Amino acid sequence: LAETNEKKTDKSAEIQKLTVQVDQMSARSAQLKVDVAAIQNALAELSASQAEMQKIRAEEKELFAKNKAEMDQGLEGVKLALKILREYYAQEDKAHAAAEGAGASIIGLLEVVESDFTKGLAELTSAEESAQAAYEAESKENEIEKSTKEQDVK
Repeated sequence: LAETNEKKTDKSAEIQKLTVQVDQMSARSAQLKVDVAAIQNALAELSASQAEMQKIRAEEKELFAKNKAEMDQGLEGVKLALKILREYYAQEDKAHAAAEGAGASIIGLLEVVESDFTKGLAELTSAEESAQAAYEAESKENEIEKSTKEQDVK
């Protein structure tokens, strides 16, 4: 009888130990489910953020293309005007002698406009390149984060 009671006590202790382990594992399982849900929400937010970023980047790129074309066209127009005026005032017949001072002023003004167009085009191009580089860097970071979170879910 004593031996049976001892076995019963050992089995009860083992049952208690196993019950505690099951409870701990159940709690861990529940926590992991919460963690997975949080990671999946973060992945959804990351995907939405990436999609919004792509949309904004496409709009920026389209605006850049439009503005660059207009700036190029304006710059070419100013260069053409400068060429025509320089050729006109370089002619030997001095039919335009009275207007030569005004012509020099106009040429000077057009040279300033040409410089401004060139500077504006350079700034526009630089801003586009910076925006593209930032977009690519952010996209790469998002891809790494997405991969990491997908591995965490597994």
